[in-house]
Amino acid sequence: MTSPAERYASARDSAAHPQTAVFAEQQKFELDPFQLEGCHALERGHSALVAAPTGAGKTIVGEFAIHLAMQTPSDRAFYTTPMKALSNQKFRELTEVYGAENVGLLTGDTNINGNARIVVMTTEVLRNMIYADSAALSDLRYVVMDEVHYLADRFRGAVWEEVIIHLPSWVRLVSLSATVSNAEEFGDWLDTVRGDTEVIVSEIRPVPLEQHVLVRDDLLPLFDDRAGVATATVNQELMRIRSFTGSRYDSNKRAQSYNSARHAGRQSPRPPRGGRRPVRSANAQRVERMDRPDVVQLLERTNLLPAIFFIFSRVGCDAAVQQVRRSGIRLTTPEERREIREFVEESTRTLQDEDLGVLGYFEWLDNLERGVASHHAGLLPAFKEVVEELFRRKLVKVVFATETLALGINMPARTVVLEKMEKFNGEARVAITSGEYTQLTGRAGRRGIDVEGHAVVQWTEGMDPQAVAALASRRTYPLNSSFRPTYNMAVNLIDLFGRPRARQILESSFAQFQADRAVVGLARQVREADESLDGYLKAMQCDHGDFFDYAGIRRELSDLEKKNRQSHGPRAARDKRLKRIQSLRTRMQRHGCHGCPDREAHARWAERYWKLKRHTDRIRKQIANRTGTVARVFDRVVEVLATLDYVTGTGDETALTDAGRTMRRIYGERDLLVAESLRQGLWQGLDAPSLAAMACCLVYEPRRDEANAGERGMPRGAFRAAYEKTTTLWAELDDLEQAHDLPGSEPPAAGLAGAMHAWARGGLLDRVLVDADMAAGDFVRWAKQTIDLLDQLSIVAEDLTLARTARQALDGVRRGIVAYSAV
Repeated sequence: MTSPAERYASARDSAAHPQTAVFAEQQKFELDPFQLEGCHALERGHSALVAAPTGAGKTIVGEFAIHLAMQTPSDRAFYTTPMKALSNQKFRELTEVYGAENVGLLTGDTNINGNARIVVMTTEVLRNMIYADSAALSDLRYVVMDEVHYLADRFRGAVWEEVIIHLPSWVRLVSLSATVSNAEEFGDWLDTVRGDTEVIVSEIRPVPLEQHVLVRDDLLPLFDDRAGVATATVNQELMRIRSFTGSRYDSNKRAQSYNSARHAGRQSPRPPRGGRRPVRSANAQRVERMDRPDVVQLLERTNLLPAIFFIFSRVGCDAAVQQVRRSGIRLTTPEERREIREFVEESTRTLQDEDLGVLGYFEWLDNLERGVASHHAGLLPAFKEVVEELFRRKLVKVVFATETLALGINMPARTVVLEKMEKFNGEARVAITSGEYTQLTGRAGRRGIDVEGHAVVQWTEGMDPQAVAALASRRTYPLNSSFRPTYNMAVNLIDLFGRPRARQILESSFAQFQADRAVVGLARQVREADESLDGYLKAMQCDHGDFFDYAGIRRELSDLEKKNRQSHGPRAARDKRLKRIQSLRTRMQRHGCHGCPDREAHARWAERYWKLKRHTDRIRKQIANRTGTVARVFDRVVEVLATLDYVTGTGDETALTDAGRTMRRIYGERDLLVAESLRQGLWQGLDAPSLAAMACCLVYEPRRDEANAGERGMPRGAFRAAYEKTTTLWAELDDLEQAHDLPGSEPPAAGLAGAMHAWARGGLLDRVLVDADMAAGDFVRWAKQTIDLLDQLSIVAEDLTLARTARQALDGVRRGIVAYSAV
């Protein structure tokens, strides 16, 4: 029951923020303080950065911005996400609230009601609209940037900064981020480039998270209940298991651990059996691990389903589903199985019958009816969407997933299970970070359903409970910019603002902001060092002469003598060095300070001086390198463009050529290679399947084990000649970039060209997937990126025949499972 003071404060807030009050009344649950604070900021006309844990309800603030836009006859709101799957999900949610006529979706390969007042889109789509000076921006009032911490992504992160910098000044920005340790720094930058930005940070999970370690078939608390997570005191039972000395589990202690886990009527994890049971060894390798089906059954008995098992391998996810299937486990009732089948059949009715068998549809459906599924990038996107929806409906009870599921998709569980605390990063097995741990376990706990979420770490060989506790205790990780100027960005900025203004804009990037922040700290070190250097100079003052000069002679002499002892170079060089050494010795002995009785005391101060000066000079060099870093890279990019005649003139006179204007509409990692290939006519004469294969070569990134696949399955005829010319051009451009101190790029990859060629000319799915040697979901992902590039070619190609061929190629690729979308 609220006190009179609390009721008065609530009434006062409602009067000051009437729109927030109306919006809050429409929600299914009472808004948290950080949500109210974010809404109040928007109602005051400010932008907002909201950083809060996964599942805390950050999107409420973004939805309030949409609510505000809809209070006027014409205002529009854009909701941006980093992934098409998230865009699809948000599109469905907003359509349910505002109706299909008011909500649109733009994801590159999907265009639904793009002129609606509310449009959900990927961030790249909004960036392209800004550079095209789209008329849709004129009535834009709010932009919500979900998962804005994606700007740290080294491949796509620059897009977020481009949007933030270039959005019209009248647009209010709502930035939603996971909990990051430098939210205030990021907020300061947003305030600098956007103005009036309020930073709202919450560390509180709306559903508390209980941490467990699964040792054999016992769920033990990670933390000592008496200490709590805040003190990060590890359960001593786990430490005894790690350093076993021959003792046995104490069943009474274990019973106390389980009794402490009972909350709000929830059935506790399985209680210990009577009597004592030995822990076989201190070594984790001798602590037997439960099989996955047994873990699933344990979670079912203890009322800890639905659960997500994070397995850092697609093969591992699929194998886990098969293990559960072979065990005969069914987690669903007959009524639930009937509902699952009806939903799946309705969702996949447009897929062709001959493709269903290739996709493993019938076994997949049987697993879903058992309440079990996998979720990873290799799955057909439509299948992933079905799994997500069935899990949200509580019909699928267990999902084995890779970490991609943790990236913002609304798929909360009661329990998250981590089988291992390390993953393969493409080069080696590495421990997961505290940020990754937080992101993964953030899925646990469903607001309005669970009183608590559960994170279960399965005991593995060599596990250190202290290390796990450290991960679980740290909730934050830093947000660092990955911004770098691209060729497309450069020509767009020059065209819109001119070169000098473009440089200034780039200097306002978060990347430069962070570099400048670092420079402030470095400059402080230099100032402090200069004070110390002045003190050292005073301490080495000598009545017999200039000790600074004397110390310099001694230092040069010492360095030369050391070099002479180590050197085995030409005799002439050694003779020259010996002559210099003799000259310095003579100068030193004749110097007035050489006879000073306090010479060695002065010399110690001089040594400190030179040591600190070397360190200070290194810092000064760091400052010089960091100041204007982004703008210097921009200058190098423009130099390359000038060399290739995409821009002309210098300074204020820099302008785009016709080729530069074409470059404005080419987006992606290969912007320069695509533009040059078009200008040189390298792809003229290709038929539609061959052009699709060529586009695929420019977007496809081969696996490491595929790097030397060579020309396996490469299309013949005109394609091969065009591919050779394109790779030759790439090498020339790469040399040019290296000459201008730019990093260059990887060569085009033809590993998927044969399969894409076959698909574009109407090949059957089963044959194409065999040729591609990849899962259906992977093929669809690369096919959609191929479609994006073909769409650009159809628009920018001056050769009308090539533009028409690009459109034909696009239509050839966008069919069957590539065209299918559950949206």
